[in-house]
This record gives sequence, C-alpha cells and structure tokens, in this order.
Amino acid sequence: MADEIPTGAPASEGPAPSQNFIHEFITEDIAPGGRFAGMQVHTRFPPEPNGYLHIGHCKALIIDFGSAEKFGGICNLRMDDTNPSKEDEEYVEAIKEDIRWLGFDWGDRFYYASDYFDRMYDCAVALIKKGLAYVCELTPEQFREYRGDVSTPGRSPWRNRPIEESLDLFERMKNGEFPEGKYTLRAKIDLESGNFNMRDPVLYRINHTTHHRQGNKWCIFPMYDFAHPLEDAFEGITHSLCSLEFENHRPLYDWVIANCPVPAKPRQIEFARLGINYTVMSKRKLRKLVEEGYVSGWDDPRMPTLCGLRRRGYTPAAIRDFTDRNGVSKAASTVEYSFLEHCLREDLNNHARRAMAVLRPVKLTITNYPEDKTETFQVENNPNDPEAGTRFVTFSRHLYVEADDFLETPIPKYKRLYPNGPECRLKGAYLIQCTGCVKDDQGNIMEILATYDPESGGGNPADGRKVKGATIHWVDAATAVDAQVRLYDNLFADEAPDAGDKDFLECLNPHSLEVLEGCKLEASLASAQPSDRFQFLRLGYFCADSKDSKPGALVFNRSVSLKDSFKPGK
Repeated sequence: MADEIPTGAPASEGPAPSQNFIHEFITEDIAPGGRFAGMQVHTRFPPEPNGYLHIGHCKALIIDFGSAEKFGGICNLRMDDTNPSKEDEEYVEAIKEDIRWLGFDWGDRFYYASDYFDRMYDCAVALIKKGLAYVCELTPEQFREYRGDVSTPGRSPWRNRPIEESLDLFERMKNGEFPEGKYTLRAKIDLESGNFNMRDPVLYRINHTTHHRQGNKWCIFPMYDFAHPLEDAFEGITHSLCSLEFENHRPLYDWVIANCPVPAKPRQIEFARLGINYTVMSKRKLRKLVEEGYVSGWDDPRMPTLCGLRRRGYTPAAIRDFTDRNGVSKAASTVEYSFLEHCLREDLNNHARRAMAVLRPVKLTITNYPEDKTETFQVENNPNDPEAGTRFVTFSRHLYVEADDFLETPIPKYKRLYPNGPECRLKGAYLIQCTGCVKDDQGNIMEILATYDPESGGGNPADGRKVKGATIHWVDAATAVDAQVRLYDNLFADEAPDAGDKDFLECLNPHSLEVLEGCKLEASLASAQPSDRFQFLRLGYFCADSKDSKPGALVFNRSVSLKDSFKPGK
C-alpha cells in the first residue's frame, strides 16, 4: 500500500486565508509597501545532522515548507553542520528521506552551512576591522564569572584589544596555532544589556575536531547565533521561522545581519515547539537509547523519530494532519500522544484494507460441518472506500479463533463462546454455538467444539433472528499463514519522563513491546509487502515491518489499537 502524500495548494491559486500569526506576518511583508513587497517568499529548514528527525521536528518542518508552499514560494534544505562533534552523512540521508516521505521537496536548493565557512570567516574579519569584534582570552570559568547579572554589567579585560592584534590572533586561531579554549572571538555589542545574548557573545571558538565534510581545513567554528543569520542572508531567505527559544536571540540575529556584508535581510519569526507526553524529544537522550541498546535503533517503532513512526505504520497524511490541527502559537504546550494516535486512526480507517488475523490462536472445530467441504466468502476490503474492492476468504470445518473468545466457565455478561452458550456470529460467515472443548493432560484448552447453522451463511441470517452472542473473527486453519506480530505500547510509562530532575531511563515502560509468535493470518496476507497497512478486525491497525517482514516469514507491527482514548476538548 503506497503512502498517500498530501500536497499543498498550487502556487497559481494564491495563498489560502491566513490561519496563524506567521502567515499574517508574511501576508503583511509581501503586500505593497511591505519589507518584502514584490519578492518571492523564501524559507528554509535547517536541521543539524547529528541524529534522526523526530515528531517534534515535524512542526518546524511543516511550518517551513508549508508556509512557502502556501504563498507560492520556495524552501531550502540546509544542513546546519557548524558543530563537527556529532555530525554524520548517515543523518543527512535520513533527513532527506523523511522530508520526502512527508511530501515536501527542496528542488535544487540543498545546502550545507559548512559551505559558507569561508564567507563567515570574512564576515568575522570585517567585524574586527569595524571595531565590532575582538579576540578574548577569558577561560570558560572566567567567562561565567565576568558575565555579570541583572544588576551588574559584564566585563572583559580584552574588550579594547587593538584591532590589528585581534586580526593577527584570529588568523592564527584559524591556522591552528592555539589549543582549544585558549581564545574566542567575541562581538563587541553591549556588556550592560538586559538581554544577556547581547553581552559580547562568542562568535567563534577553537575546536580541533575533524569535520565530516571539511576534514581538517578548519579548527575554528562559528557559533550558531553567528552562523544562522549569515546562512539565511547568503541564501536570500525572506522569513527565518524558528522555535520560541530563539526569541531572545533575535536582537543578535538582527545585529549580525545589520553589521556584516550580506546580500539580504531576513526576518526572524518564532513559534512554540511541539511537545508530546510519554516521550522525550532530546536527540541526546534518543541517541543514548540507541547507543546503549534500550531500543533496536533509530527506527525502532517505539521511537518518536519519523523513521520509527513510519516503520510502525504511521502515514504522512496522519502526521501532517496532527501537526496542522495542533496549530501555530507562541504558547508552549504539551499535546497528548493519544491525539497523534487519533489522527492515525482517522486516516487508516478510511484507507487501510481489512483482514482477519488471530494473534493468540486456539483451534475451533465445527463438528457438524462436512470434513471435506470448503467454502469461499467474498468480503469488502474497506467499507469506507468504494474503490477498495473485495477479497475472498475460505471457510472449512477447522478454524482458528482468539483464545480469549472462549471461557469454559463464563463470567457475568460474557457473550462469546462457552459450552451451551448463546449463538455467536463468525464474521462474514455462519452462526455457531459452542458445545464443549478438548483439553490436554495439564488442563489446557486444545480445541473448542461447536455446531453451526447451515441456514445462516454469508453474515445474514435467513430467518432474521437476533443473536445475543458476539461477532467473532476467525481464520481458516486449512489456508492460514503464520506470522510474528509485535504489539507496541508507549516507550515510557511516565507521562513526563523529561520533567524536572528525573532520570528518563528509569521511566522506561517494561511492557512497551510484546512479541507474539505463531499468529494465524488469513491467506490473502501471504502476499503482504513491507509497509502495507491493514486493519485486523477487532484488534487494531497493523503494518508489515519494513525491515524484517518477507514472504514466508511475515512480521507485523501494531500501529495503533482500535480503541480511541483521545477525548476532543479534553
């Protein structure tokens, strides 16, 4: 089943009515007399290639690409690889795959921040020559000590270092003459500013680490607050859309743009990040889960990474719908994980093919059904999709049903199978009544016995009588195929594993994965391809595992249960 990739409105249709404050700002900016009047809206998505994208990144990704799409503009993809410590090409390729999977494309506008290192260095030199930057010798400890507080200005004994001396030292820093921590390059702005980001922030630091693309060419690297506005300006970005923690950094963003020789003057706009309960969004913590073996990898279906969600069976449409319905605001909030599941159910309910599967099978023998007889019933693939067509399922004397659909001694209000109990409907087939069971020497149920009513076939009783028993799903034992089924739950048992001083590893859910062997599936699933999605009747939505499932050795992941715990307006 191919992923259904939603697309935005064609540029020729013009922008749809504004739905959030970002779009209102953009509308003002491109209107006659606006700061970008007559210009094409140009945004960028700048992930750091030090891990895989997760559901939290999705909000920024969709805002960046979606805003450009909405206004008939363009969006760049830029790898923010200014920190060489944890970056890797593996992450670069994974990021590209995730963005394309969500339905966005950057055309030929793919960039690396590291490609601008020479131009960034030139900008830093220009600031020194203007008297707006200097080489500082404060150690990290001294830097913190001299930073000051709300009532005390910051200070640096190197602030008035002669321009020529700073130029010489900065070049020697670039040439690798000094150890890490010996010098930094700082902007000369305002040590008395109430915004501590403006108290002569560091622009460059020494780092003798091999860069994944630049090798050992550089041993000084720009800080994000210096590199980010320059990258945007070099690429002609009009709107730099950032998460809310950069709001206090905006004055520095604007200062860099105003004082460096750059070809454009982007506007930074901030929005609140997406938080979800029962998970963590820190790439450092996610990496720890992977590297220490708490999960099978970045694409473990319990992970909040896009590759993990994709492997679990999430669709691009469901994730984009989830993000859109959460809206864009300045107020930080935490969304229920159950709402993400709710969006997936809505999508799969309309598009996933139905099938029958028995996860904990026990044999059911219909004693009055002929031993050598086989029937075929035609059933709908999806009652919500007229174009989904139909499929055929076989029926015979020996079937498999779920073990919990039988109790030898029923509990109150139990309406499934038990000896001499009510008639129950086999989904799409006959009415049956349990007559007993066969047990082994240890008392385990080995076989359920029942009789059927030959006049009740096809799911529509000929006499129209009402049945008190439940409708039960089943699989024909003669044609069933075996599979492994993996039942996933939240990775964390704690609603807020990131909160306070908690050790997030102690919040892991020990029951987040249950592996069932010997599950029985209807014969039509034998040809299931990796990533095909199904609703297993009465059980939930499942996806053929994209890595482990293959013909003759099927593996299915439960994407989400049928029961919806999300309450709108909660």
